[in-house]
Amino acid sequence: MNPNAITTNPSLRTFGWLVKREYWEHRNGFLRAPLIIAAVLIFIVLAAFITADVTAHRHGINISGLNISQLAEKMSPEAAEKFALGLDAGMLGMSAPIMVGLTFVMFFYLLGALYDDRRDRSVLFFKSLPISDVSTVLSKVAAAVLLAPAIAVVACIALQLAFLILTSIYALLHGTNVLPLLWRPTHLFAIWFKLVLMIPLNALWALPSVGWLLLCSSFVRSKPFLVAVLLPLLVGFVVGWINLMQSLALPSSWYWRYIFGRIEFSLWPGSWLFSSFANNAINVSNSGDNINIGMAKTDFLNALVSFDSMLGVLASPELWIGAVAGVAMIAAAIHFRRSRTEAYS
Repeated sequence: MNPNAITTNPSLRTFGWLVKREYWEHRNGFLRAPLIIAAVLIFIVLAAFITADVTAHRHGINISGLNISQLAEKMSPEAAEKFALGLDAGMLGMSAPIMVGLTFVMFFYLLGALYDDRRDRSVLFFKSLPISDVSTVLSKVAAAVLLAPAIAVVACIALQLAFLILTSIYALLHGTNVLPLLWRPTHLFAIWFKLVLMIPLNALWALPSVGWLLLCSSFVRSKPFLVAVLLPLLVGFVVGWINLMQSLALPSSWYWRYIFGRIEFSLWPGSWLFSSFANNAINVSNSGDNINIGMAKTDFLNALVSFDSMLGVLASPELWIGAVAGVAMIAAAIHFRRSRTEAYS
């Protein structure tokens, strides 16, 4: 097989250019938003260090000269592991604002992905090009669930590195060596590896939301946001009011969790953690541990990127049923992309 077959395949090259076009047109959301959030967080860290220095100087507190390296050497393996887990959880928590920003970027990008072309009639120009509607829609899916999260993960890694560098410099300027505790390559690489693994897992989990938002974007003639959000809400209230689910031996909470929750909130990175299958995997992995209340948040954040929780979700019917539903809605969006060219503001 020719190794250059993939790079010379016209269809793949066209698809690659379509994804690049999505990036160029939405660079503010895909690239600048996570970078701005990371910069703001670094500014907050710097402000915290300056505030700590000023406060310590004002109250005559001297933190210089602490020999952290000796403390690290005297730590028991259990204590060192707990410190490492706490540091990992702290860095994951610091990255959370970037992931929240990514969710909003993906939501509004997908909601306008097919609607905006119809509203400004540029869809007529794109239909005149030798590009299929399948490639167009799938390039938007790839940009939303693969490209944007990949950029966000890179921003998270850069933020974590900047935090560690600033903390190390601040400590060294005060005569304190924290390098043995902060810079633990095994933990850093493990976190980054798991963050990368989460990209395809989040993509699969997000397919119901992706499909629903693209479907609304492809056929709604006006106000797609209202249809995408208020229509499921209205259906949920109606279902609860007439007790339809009870007559089918299904509680109304089933709709809110498996229908409304999946089409509206699956875009949140790591939202699969709240599935029963992930929770079961986490509980099994922690069944032999004595976890106190003070470590609950740390364990939760570390469980977010644990292999047990990932494997638990990958083996769950909930993931694959949602993925099939998402693919079906994406196929419907492609159909409406072919047949509808008009929209109203």
